[in-house]
Amino acid sequence: LSMDPWNERGINHLLTALESDPRGVESVYRLLYGQKLGSLVIPNEVRLIAENEDLEIQSYLFPCIAEELRPPRRIRVGAVQNKIVCPPSSPVAEQMLALHNQVKPIIDIAGQCSVNILCFQETWVIINSDGSVLGKTRKNHIPRVGDFNESTYYMESQLGHPVFDTPYGRIAVNICYGRHHPLNWLMYGLNGAEVVFNPCATVDSLSESLWPIEARNAAIANHYFTVAINRVGTEIFPHEFTSGDGKPAHKEFGHFFGSSYITAPDGVRTPGLSRTRNGLLIAEIDLNACRQVQDHWGFRVGLI
Repeated sequence: LSMDPWNERGINHLLTALESDPRGVESVYRLLYGQKLGSLVIPNEVRLIAENEDLEIQSYLFPCIAEELRPPRRIRVGAVQNKIVCPPSSPVAEQMLALHNQVKPIIDIAGQCSVNILCFQETWVIINSDGSVLGKTRKNHIPRVGDFNESTYYMESQLGHPVFDTPYGRIAVNICYGRHHPLNWLMYGLNGAEVVFNPCATVDSLSESLWPIEARNAAIANHYFTVAINRVGTEIFPHEFTSGDGKPAHKEFGHFFGSSYITAPDGVRTPGLSRTRNGLLIAEIDLNACRQVQDHWGFRVGLI
């Protein structure tokens, strides 16, 4: 499907157009994202591999105040957004193999960029750095909105809001539709999360206006880092379907618009990845920022 260049490039295209005026760039970044973040050095050989894979890479460095009594707790987190490779009507085994082949080079690239924690779309299983399974998590809130009638094939989780201790901090996964529920975000914070990943699959006509706000707001309200990840692409089904919502029968959900981003506890966020391309977003963060922002603002009484 063809797409208008302005819709494809989004706000980042406007920022690029301002590069000739550094003051304008700084002001726009401050108004949109809180501040203009520094970037990490990505090896040239990695960029060449990414170019061959048609993979967008963005990398950012979040600042943090040095403390007298606590050493820095710097880690690198990565967010992977990708398209579905095979048609959704293909046999499941074929779809799984195609996805595996697609994400393998992305995992390799993340490793070469020293990423410590990597999250994919719709993550359910948490695998530790030694390959052991730390545990699993499930969706707490099931959408029954338009075509997203997911209660036809699974129901709400009974696992609560688990937080996993890793060598790189305490992490949680707030899956997809859970981002619309502030108390869902709150519970991960009360359980001690320092980074909450939010892997999603949502389309532009449904929730793109909410997308830049929800995970960013959760980071501010709960004094932790959030990593919002969304799928990319438009998936065409062979047969028309309808969800009984009065809309005409159709063969696709709409455009999954990517735009994955990462937010710090003070509300400063990265620009988003592309609306149309596979991408890897990398950020170096200092987990000490969680306590620093909590001490400063005190929006939520927590365990950190």
